Amino acid sequence: MRADRLIAVLLLLQTRGRITVGDVARELEISPRTARRDLEALGMAGVPVYSYPGRGGGWSLVGGARTDLSGLTVDEARALFLAAGPATGATPGVQAALRKLLAALPAPLRHGAEAAGSALVVDAAGWGRTPVPEPEHLGVLRQAVLDGHEVLLGYAGRAKPPSSRVVSPLGLVTKSGIWYLVAGTADGVRTFRVGRVTEVALTGRAVVRPAEFDLAAAWEASAAAVEERRGSVRVCGRAEPALVPLLRMRLGARLTVGATDPRGLVEVEVAGPSVGMLVSELAGFGSRLLLVDPPEVRTHLAELGGELRRLYGGADDASSSVGRASPPVG
Repeated sequence: MRADRLIAVLLLLQTRGRITVGDVARELEISPRTARRDLEALGMAGVPVYSYPGRGGGWSLVGGARTDLSGLTVDEARALFLAAGPATGATPGVQAALRKLLAALPAPLRHGAEAAGSALVVDAAGWGRTPVPEPEHLGVLRQAVLDGHEVLLGYAGRAKPPSSRVVSPLGLVTKSGIWYLVAGTADGVRTFRVGRVTEVALTGRAVVRPAEFDLAAAWEASAAAVEERRGSVRVCGRAEPALVPLLRMRLGARLTVGATDPRGLVEVEVAGPSVGMLVSELAGFGSRLLLVDPPEVRTHLAELGGELRRLYGGADDASSSVGRASPPVG
């Protein structure tokens, strides 16, 4: 669109002070003739642009004049406010920046941006779960990433004693409401759950950034490693066909559906961290899901069934063997 191109020409004038027709043509990949027409069109539209002929000449804004145009198109402004509107969970700093940008937008763009800013709500909490509060040290880690500052990180890993290490914060990732720090360490790039960070102290040194580091690629590798650990064990079974849609919804990518056997049951395979956890997760489907492999899955199921039978299967009150106080002694 020519309007977008004219805004681009105006921004070139503002940032460079003086430009030539050749500069505009190269930057915008247009012909010199089109570039000259665009510069002249700005002047005809009332923009105080002036041409200086001869060697060392060019085009510039009279007196260094500036405009409040942001360079955004209508669609770009809407997309920006839709992605980071008030109800999307953006940080207060982002919200403040958007308010300033909104005030600077030309009137035709301002209405669409305001509408887009209130058109989307992002609820990061899953059904049946309360929202996860922002981790205590997220703010200082975010600043360390932006400023490129190395930090001494206190960390309490799962089932591990607290420790401290020097890391180079490279980026932050949020997944399902949980924040993660991707950082360079003496052992290579590692991922830390921000909620388990116990302390952050600046070392006064700059971040050491690996050559050709890409945050998206680093996170993808880290997430793949986690998924592999979570799915390191697999159990096989046969499910009633009507149960398969529910298994898909509950298990997602951890479920692999196979062929239907001669009895009409569907072969399934479920991945998880251990046989015990998988048995606990799947036993509630009862006879609708028959688990057959590996062999120890039957042992786990038998033990679980025995516990439930002893707890709930008698004719007496099920609570008779649970939590009953001892009778007083004589």
